[in-house]
Amino acid sequence: MAACILIPSYNAEKTIPAVVRECLEHGLPVAVVDDGSDDDTAALLSGLPVTLLRHQRNLGKGAALKTGFAWVIESGFDGVVTIDADGQHDVSAIPHLLASAQSGHWGILIASRHSQFEQMSGLRKFWNRIGVWCIWKRTGFEITDSQSGFRCYSREVLKSVHLKSNGYALEMEILLKAWKNGFAIGSLPVAARVADGRSTSHYRPIHDTFNISMIFLRYM
Repeated sequence: MAACILIPSYNAEKTIPAVVRECLEHGLPVAVVDDGSDDDTAALLSGLPVTLLRHQRNLGKGAALKTGFAWVIESGFDGVVTIDADGQHDVSAIPHLLASAQSGHWGILIASRHSQFEQMSGLRKFWNRIGVWCIWKRTGFEITDSQSGFRCYSREVLKSVHLKSNGYALEMEILLKAWKNGFAIGSLPVAARVADGRSTSHYRPIHDTFNISMIFLRYM
């Protein structure tokens, strides 16, 4: 599988250099989408062998992912691994995630933090548990972590779905639309370095959890 790594980023100057360098150790092409940062996120990548895609203003994680997905398709990759820029994900698991996605013929394979749900804050823990149960009841897929941003997507999934969300809700939207288009979705246990994100995370617990819930209800 010809694959690459995609990192959506916003004001990630404290973490992005280390995350990118660790990703580059796997020998895969790396693309970073700078979603309108007003810090040194882009400047700190100067000199590193990465593709830098930039938004003039902050549009949201979903918008950054859509920009990255378009680049993945145009570049001819068979698959892409998405990693958050805050350093919470265990980048060493990328080869395992890619190999499992290919051998299992998964359209989407999610690196699941299910074993760490108790370490999450209230709303995230609540929605992850409810979201996992609802998706299982509706689709039959045993997706054990519906919000993890550490995922492997196949080219076929990216080409088949038309995505609308610009925020965190996009990661729920793409799950539901991929399922409706007949793709298999699975989970692979991969413990995160920090289960509940970092202080640099831009996730807004009430606002973004509400939007994710609405996306689930809309497409169900």
